Amino acid sequence: MNLVEGIFVKPFQDMFGAPDFLIQVLWEGLVAGVLYALIALGFVLIYKSSRIFNFAQGIMVVFAALTLVGLYEKGVPALLALPLTLVVMFLLAVAIERVVLRPLVNQPDIILFMATIGITLFLIGFGEIIFGGENKVMITEQLFIPTGSFTFEPFGGFVSIEQKDLTAVVGAVLLVAGLILFLNKSKMGRAIRALGDDHQAALSVGISLSTIWVLVWFIAGVIALATGIVWGARAGVSFALEVIAFKALPVLMLGGLESVPGAIIGGLAIGILEKLFEIYWGQPLLGGNTETWFAFVFALIVLLFRPQGLFGEKIIERV
Repeated sequence: MNLVEGIFVKPFQDMFGAPDFLIQVLWEGLVAGVLYALIALGFVLIYKSSRIFNFAQGIMVVFAALTLVGLYEKGVPALLALPLTLVVMFLLAVAIERVVLRPLVNQPDIILFMATIGITLFLIGFGEIIFGGENKVMITEQLFIPTGSFTFEPFGGFVSIEQKDLTAVVGAVLLVAGLILFLNKSKMGRAIRALGDDHQAALSVGISLSTIWVLVWFIAGVIALATGIVWGARAGVSFALEVIAFKALPVLMLGGLESVPGAIIGGLAIGILEKLFEIYWGQPLLGGNTETWFAFVFALIVLLFRPQGLFGEKIIERV
């Protein structure tokens, strides 16, 4: 087999020669893509409303998940620990707005970006003091998240689907649908969109910057909690979970920093494509482990031809 056959012929023969296995790969990619999209949504919402690239989104995922598990370990029932965690994320949003963001209004973007790095380092240290640094088990059964699996046999083959993954996908769809409904139908949602469309015009008609900032950081905290529960159910809860936020970066580059649909479609595309590439090209030709870099290379190729991303608006400056 020559190189051309190895790259262009055999992978597609393997792909369509075993359609049941292809379905399994596509499902795994879809689940990963949903989680990438959730993380990217947190970045997009905060950037749209404040022009702040929130480097702390990853640690917010960890902090929310650790808070939920930590409350349960302290004897709080799981169904009570969940709303209490949401209260903690709201208080965190208020504290970030009052202590960090409000004093830095009208400062250069790089200052605000550095502030989110400071928030990250603070939450890491604060979280380790409160929860410790060891890996914890997500309380999936206590939250009535099913942990079994079911199978079906398409095309005479065998496909297995984890029930917790199916629950994650359904939950993510409902969360995104609720978020889109909130942004388009509610008064506060329209205020967030107005602030993202024209910052100065929104402020001039009386939209409260501090209120919107607290709201979007709280929504980002809710998204972080949902992501933390799902990722924690798959890999446990520890500060190593923070690195999953880096997988949202190529999603943002692909979908655009200000596009909610771009974050969703970009996340799904990255999740599915990286899984397909890993299974059908990475393992046979490159020895595997391509999931660590494929998304970044793919996003870089897209940016070479469309610097604003697939869903970002092209900026034209006249001089």
